[in-house]
Amino acid sequence: MEEEKSPMTGMTQEEKDEYVMGKAMDIIMGSGDARLHASKAMDHIAKGELDEAKAELKEADKLQAEAHNVQTEMIQGDIRGGDEKMGYYVLFAHAQDTLMTIQVEINMTKSMLKIAKNYEKRLADLEAKVQG
Repeated sequence: MEEEKSPMTGMTQEEKDEYVMGKAMDIIMGSGDARLHASKAMDHIAKGELDEAKAELKEADKLQAEAHNVQTEMIQGDIRGGDEKMGYYVLFAHAQDTLMTIQVEINMTKSMLKIAKNYEKRLADLEAKVQG
């Protein structure tokens, strides 16, 4: 099996810097888009629109996974070393912080959805008892 060539092979340091910064921005933008969907999900939860919230969370998960895959690809390249060695970039560190923070927000929103679904069920059960 032939090893895949690194996109950074043969790049000058300036080109590598631009490449890493571009990947960092991909992570930040993907995470930011995921955050928007998580925020919309929370708004839907507040309105009792739980199916809509679930759909927004599904999109948030998809975008967050894409951003996470970019991060993983870059870290694995750095570990391999050679032309793929990144070194330290403040923007890449910020991208990783953003990714992690938004993952926590998505997880909290998922928890809120579970709580809302539980309350909805409890309320429906209570209404059934009152009417029954």
